[in-house]
Amino acid sequence: METESIDAIVRIEKNMRYINGIIKHKGREILKNYCITTPQFIALQWLLEEGDLTIGELSNKINLAFSTTTDLVDRMEKNTLVERKRDTKDRRVVRIHLLIKGKEIIQEVIEKRQQYLAEVLYDMSTADINGLDETMRVLLEKMQWQKEQNN
Repeated sequence: METESIDAIVRIEKNMRYINGIIKHKGREILKNYCITTPQFIALQWLLEEGDLTIGELSNKINLAFSTTTDLVDRMEKNTLVERKRDTKDRRVVRIHLLIKGKEIIQEVIEKRQQYLAEVLYDMSTADINGLDETMRVLLEKMQWQKEQNN
């Protein structure tokens, strides 16, 4: 690999680290207005995207221990964000189901995060935004592929 490419990779990694930190900070700031924690936000996000999941599936998605995920779901259930439902095909299986309140909260939070990003990118051209979108999509695909290879 050329020195120029290595230097660019160093800058990309550093920029991504800083961007991640800023997004986490802004995300926590937004969550202060809601009755959910960051781990709950992540869990609700997965349930919105994937639909009903078992505790095991959810714990794998959010990278938390099974017992920690159970406690997390207990708190979300208490706040009427989710409910446990028996699987219709196999009554032994219990799935976590996103309730209307949970869906509304997660959609509002995501919308506020998107508004923040729109404010940050407001003076970029449509072509630059589309280019950034494409680059991020390719990077995500490559990272997901790499993760699959390592599992």
